[in-house]
Amino acid sequence: MSLNIQWKGNMKFIAHTPSGHEVMMDSSVESGGNDTAARPMELLLVSLAGCTAMDVISILKKMKALPDDFHIEIEYERAPEHPKIYTKILLKYIFKNAPSKAKAEKAVELSQNKYCSVSAMLKKASNLTYELVFD
Repeated sequence: MSLNIQWKGNMKFIAHTPSGHEVMMDSSVESGGNDTAARPMELLLVSLAGCTAMDVISILKKMKALPDDFHIEIEYERAPEHPKIYTKILLKYIFKNAPSKAKAEKAVELSQNKYCSVSAMLKKASNLTYELVFD
């Protein structure tokens, strides 16, 4: 597999993914960009949230235990010096009207400890933790 990144001027780039989609990235004006798209480090957190969220919903579908609503909030800290990696990441899994707290907990545990490849990679460089919130 391969991925291609094309420079579009200043600090704007478009990635062409193996699945045939495009993802635009840019930097802030202060960093020489035009602030027209997400930053690469932001997209890393988007990837993390997307990976684990898809796992959780897929598992809960199989368990026939979908909540009325579900989202993830991420709190994070970055190193002050370059490379400014994420040093702490807290995933908050927020369920509204989950039919089974136990099944939601199991789905999150499976995502974090077995299925989510993004979590597995980030755990090697960051203190990645999570909590569940039930409304």
